[in-house]
Amino acid sequence: MKTLVTGASGFLGRAIVKRLLAEGQRVRAVCRGAAPELEALGVEVHRADLRDRHAAIAACRGVDVVFHTAGVAGIWGPWKHYFDSNVAATMHVVAGCQEHGVGRLVFTSSPSVVFDGTDQEGLDESAPFPSRWLCHYPRSKALAERHVLESNGARGLLTCALRPHLVWGPGDRHLVPGLIARRRANRLWRVGDGGNRIDMIYIDNAAEAHWLAAQALAPGSPAAGRAYFLSQGEPVNCWEWINEILALANLPPPTRHISLKTAWRLGAAMEIFSRIAPFAGEPPLTRFLAAQLGRSHYYDISAARRDLGYHPRVSTEEGMRRLAEALASSPPA
Repeated sequence: MKTLVTGASGFLGRAIVKRLLAEGQRVRAVCRGAAPELEALGVEVHRADLRDRHAAIAACRGVDVVFHTAGVAGIWGPWKHYFDSNVAATMHVVAGCQEHGVGRLVFTSSPSVVFDGTDQEGLDESAPFPSRWLCHYPRSKALAERHVLESNGARGLLTCALRPHLVWGPGDRHLVPGLIARRRANRLWRVGDGGNRIDMIYIDNAAEAHWLAAQALAPGSPAAGRAYFLSQGEPVNCWEWINEILALANLPPPTRHISLKTAWRLGAAMEIFSRIAPFAGEPPLTRFLAAQLGRSHYYDISAARRDLGYHPRVSTEEGMRRLAEALASSPPA
């Protein structure tokens, strides 16, 4: 097959590219800038901004499968930024698939599309989108996911959406480095009583799930037109796991605590201040971040096991061992 991976220079995108190469696939990578690491692997690098409809459509020419991982994450910023990068760009990719007869599209979504700020324990894919959004990112991903799934079957295109939760491992540039940087700056506070449980997924397992989803997409497949939660399959205590990561960087657990109610109110106040005083930039705490740190959020992955044949090949323990080695050889700045 000839495969296309958007966002191929990102953490998950690079892992998917390497997984495809291991299967002997021919890979085209869409990146906004230069990607010498990918070129060195023998990947065809196609430079394009997917917000440009014509560029996105052209990138899809001559491929059989598209893995659309490109997008912007975050908890702050203007709606137009998230809409253009996550919604419009996805619509352009879908249009490119349909125009050039691409048979399969695997879209990388997020469990945050159903997160409403309350505890979510063992929810499956029947959970609806919330009636209120705590920030623009989940709203934009929900709109993009809906468009992808509604496009299933149109002009011969089969689609599905994957919702990997908190992707981590060696090579991560955001989650683990962000936690370590906050702790080093003494800006990491434990939110809540420390008993909340969360899902997460090791990077190689997330990449494997994307490959399995592409294989599962076929006429009549239950995967076509569906979304799937992905994780390690075993929720962990949020703050115990954070403390384990900090320990790998020789850092102690956070010493300061704040109740979830106080963090929520403080986040709301900081959001208001940042809106009326844009010069203040992104608030250090928002309601979404407070809820993510203080609430339980883990999901049922039975559907992915059943329809995609997914199971986490790399255990959490093995993933942590690999992360420890990576941090020891190249500690975050």
